Amino acid sequence: MQTALRTSLPETELASRANFTPHARVVHEERQEERQVQATGLPLSIRGLRKSFGDNEVLRGIDLHIPAGQFVAIVGKSGCGKSTLLRLIAGLDKIDSGSISFGDEVQAEDVRVMFQEPRLLPWARVLSNVEVGLGRDRSSSDAHARAEKALTEVGLADKRDQWPSVLSGGQKQRVALGRALVSRPRVLAFDEPLGALDALTRISMQRLLERVWRDQGFTAILVTHDVAEAVALADRVLVIDEGRIAHDVVVNTARPRERGSVELAGLEGSILSHLLSADDRT
Repeated sequence: MQTALRTSLPETELASRANFTPHARVVHEERQEERQVQATGLPLSIRGLRKSFGDNEVLRGIDLHIPAGQFVAIVGKSGCGKSTLLRLIAGLDKIDSGSISFGDEVQAEDVRVMFQEPRLLPWARVLSNVEVGLGRDRSSSDAHARAEKALTEVGLADKRDQWPSVLSGGQKQRVALGRALVSRPRVLAFDEPLGALDALTRISMQRLLERVWRDQGFTAILVTHDVAEAVALADRVLVIDEGRIAHDVVVNTARPRERGSVELAGLEGSILSHLLSADDRT
C-alpha cells in the first residue's frame, strides 16, 4: 500500500514519499541537521510492481534491487513504462500492486525528481528558484547560504540574481538541478532532463550530473532515450520491454569514461540490438 506525503509544493519542485513499507516512515525534523552534514544514497527494492491506466497494463511485475549510491539508467521504446516506473519510485503516482521500499527511514527531502523541462518560476530570481527545493526549510536562517552553495555546485553562482527568462536552456537546467540538490537528496530521479538540449550542452550537463553524483553519493535513476548517454553515465542499464525488465546490463568501464571508446560502443550496440529486436516483435 502506498500513500503520498502532503506538501505545499507541487510535484514540479518536490517529490516525496511516505509509508513505502511498514519500515519506511517519515522521520522527525531532528535528523535534518545530520542529513545536511552528509547525504548518502538509499538502496531501493521493488517487488511485483504493477501499474495500469484503464485497460492498458503498463508495468507487469517489476522486480528490482538497486544498491545504495548506484547510478542506474532505464531505456526502452516509447510507451514501454520507463517514465511510469520512475514516477512510482518518486511517489508521483500510486501503485496498483506490489511494493517499493527503501532500506532506511525516509523523509520528504530524500527523494527528488528532475524533469525534462526546468519548470522554473518566472517571477522569481535564480537564487529564489533554488530555494524552492528546500521546502519547509525555505524560511530557515541558512536557506540563502544553502541555495548559494547549490548554485556553486552547478556552476551558476554568478547568476544568482538573474531572471530565468535571460538564461540559456542549459543554464535553466542547471538551476533545476541546483533546486533538486539543495536539500541533499538521497535518491535523485532524472526523467529525460537533457532531451531538449543541443549536443554540446548535453555532453556538458552529462559531465555535471556525473560529478555531483560522485560528490554527493545519492542513488541516481535516469530515464533516457539516448543509449549512448546511458552507458556513459550509469553503473547499470535496464532495458524495459512490454512492462518488464528484459535486460539488466552492468557497465564496468572505469570512470571517467571515454565517450566513443570501443568498449562503450560495444555496450551501446548490444543494448540497441535488444531495443531493435523488441521493435521487430511489435
